[in-house]
Amino acid sequence: MLRIITKASLPHSRKGLRTSTHIYFFTSTLIELLCILFCNLIHKLPTIRHYKTKAELNNPPETISKPLKTLDILKKLRWLAMSMVTIYIVTLSIFPGYLSENVKSVYFGDWYPVFLITTFNVGDFSGKCLTAIYVVKRSRWVVWACISRVFFYPLFMGCVFGPKWFRHEAPVTLLTLLLGVSNGYLTSVLMIVAPKSVPVEDSNIAGIVMSLFLAIGLVVGSGLGWLWNI
Repeated sequence: MLRIITKASLPHSRKGLRTSTHIYFFTSTLIELLCILFCNLIHKLPTIRHYKTKAELNNPPETISKPLKTLDILKKLRWLAMSMVTIYIVTLSIFPGYLSENVKSVYFGDWYPVFLITTFNVGDFSGKCLTAIYVVKRSRWVVWACISRVFFYPLFMGCVFGPKWFRHEAPVTLLTLLLGVSNGYLTSVLMIVAPKSVPVEDSNIAGIVMSLFLAIGLVVGSGLGWLWNI
């Protein structure tokens, strides 16, 4: 939304692009600082204190060391964790590098990348909302669904080097929407299924493990995104 507003309101010049960049990074930095602030304040809320105290009283002392337990959980969730990495390697090696550098449209002009990025974000949000309707409960199905997303590579390559009809705005927009929906839905499903795949007392560690592999996927996928510019 911020990119749409800045592009519509600022001139398409070097100065306008610089101003748009400053606004974007200032807003992102402000949001991150607010997240850090509220993350530290949330532990002081009476409700959070109540449930933390209750959890400490109800949980018996652990007889196994935490590093060893974490390794056991990681071993149990290895396929789900690697699926999380796969999701973001596929997504970020295509989006936004490919969508902003490799596609052209006579109809949309220089608004085309903005339109496709907005389409992806709408799809991603919609995919996350779909988990409120239905969640795939079998881990194996989720893993295969994540692996099947590698087929987006030849499909998007076809949007660049394929026949003319495949490079049209409609197929590219549809593929971008599917990329976003599958990214949002499968990410949410993995975050739901993984903690339920271990005992209740270990679900917190399972969530941390999945978040770690999500971050790994973000880093690797972002690096692979530069391949579109070679």
